[in-house]
Amino acid sequence: MYEFDIKAPSKLGKVVRKLKKDEDAVVLGGGQTLIPTLKQRLAAPSQLISLAKIDKLKGISSDNGVVTIGASTVHADVAADGAIPALSALAGGIGDPSVRNRGTIGGSLANNDPSACYPAGALGLGATIVTTDRKIAADDYFRGLFETALEGAEIITAIEFPVPDKAAYVKFDQPASRFALVGVFVSRTGSDVRVAVTGASESGVFRWAEAEAALAANFAPEALEGMTPSGDMIGDIHGSPEYRAHLVGVMARRAVAAC
Repeated sequence: MYEFDIKAPSKLGKVVRKLKKDEDAVVLGGGQTLIPTLKQRLAAPSQLISLAKIDKLKGISSDNGVVTIGASTVHADVAADGAIPALSALAGGIGDPSVRNRGTIGGSLANNDPSACYPAGALGLGATIVTTDRKIAADDYFRGLFETALEGAEIITAIEFPVPDKAAYVKFDQPASRFALVGVFVSRTGSDVRVAVTGASESGVFRWAEAEAALAANFAPEALEGMTPSGDMIGDIHGSPEYRAHLVGVMARRAVAAC
């Protein structure tokens, strides 16, 4: 690692002020991506500003059909909550116990890894990302590979998830990393159907509009029979673009069946 300082303020306002004062400072959540990046000397921040001591960023609450999860809530706590079973199942399938007890939902969404699971959950449920400055609809939040709508010293404080009538997340994971080779989150609330795909596209997480239209007409696995998404699918040592497109169709049908 390169040399850096580390601070752990107990107030969120202090974190924001430090970020505004030092453009080379970086926020530290659970550190599941940042720490390995530092170990590989791929980043050289002037200081890390930890969120660990800010208690109001942790916890889960439910009110009027919305589940609000604090940004510093670890995956294991989301997995144990159960207010939205599909989201809890998603969290329970992330990494291993060490990752689930250190990694945070806010850190995952801020990082926006193209193979991460939470972006599919947020987009598939129509979540709202709450920050220190504003509220951002999930449809407007994800901008591409590792890119989000966050600006400057803006920090995620919570995520608001509407409770769906039905939902499920199914992924085909890469066994070494347990990231999604392809993951599909399907939800239905009334007549509204959302299908979010992670791990498959070079543009990052996306909604599969054609599948949503088919399921709005007939919410059944057979409605997606023979369908695969078009676009810039990822091709790498784990699978060709065609293979990933095929997997998206398979995982989507399984997710609908699981609903």
